[in-house]
Amino acid sequence: MSALTELVILVPFCFFLVALIKFLYDYLWVPLRIQRLLNSQGIKGPPYKFIHGNNHEVTKMKKEALSKPLGLTDDIFPKVQPHIYTWINRYGRNYLYWNGIRPELVISEPELVKEVLKNSENTFPKKKPSIFFSKLLGNGLVLLEGEKWVKHRKLANHVFHGERLKVKHFRTEQTIVS
Repeated sequence: MSALTELVILVPFCFFLVALIKFLYDYLWVPLRIQRLLNSQGIKGPPYKFIHGNNHEVTKMKKEALSKPLGLTDDIFPKVQPHIYTWINRYGRNYLYWNGIRPELVISEPELVKEVLKNSENTFPKKKPSIFFSKLLGNGLVLLEGEKWVKHRKLANHVFHGERLKVKHFRTEQTIVS
């Protein structure tokens, strides 16, 4: 074989090999490493399944939950989010599950949620709303950020104080009774 023929065969093979290694690294090695690290820290969860994560399991649980009738006095959470309900009962209030290859850490302890939201204000930025949505809501508390948000939040906080709500509730009851 000539050197040109060998080169024509070798170059695509090298590209294929690099692509295969990157694929296996992204879709197998990284998820398994993340799961092992979080397991060592005490955060358990359903095991990662190659490429799909836990999506098939979530779909199966939702289909099963929706196939059963819901009574008027039944709890709706196991019906609407059966995977979250099952995994909280199985793995605890904090667990890791896989949305495809993306890990999602579920934190349902109120104190941890407060700590995460207080200490990582720039990690969870507000999404830029669509033009229709911003016209619908205006420049209210929902769309504001920074100092303007703090100012408006202080003003709104006074309206929703516990004593004020009790008085409004009492007045509403009086109106209904009359």
